Amino acid sequence: MTDDELRQLIASNARAIEAAASERIEMRTAILKLTDLQEGVINLLSRLDEERPTILRKLNTIENKIDQLLQSE
Repeated sequence: MTDDELRQLIASNARAIEAAASERIEMRTAILKLTDLQEGVINLLSRLDEERPTILRKLNTIENKIDQLLQSE
């Protein structure tokens, strides 16, 4: 292998290493975004679970009022 071929090989390997490092950074960024998104979904679902009893109570109250109105007629 000549010096020129060796230099080309070294340069090629350096570019491949840089590309791999760049991809790794992009992957880490994507994983962080997905983690944030997952945490947001979990928070949203937990809030919905907290609000569900309130919504059910309100619906139950409406149902009871309708029942009372129907019975009074």
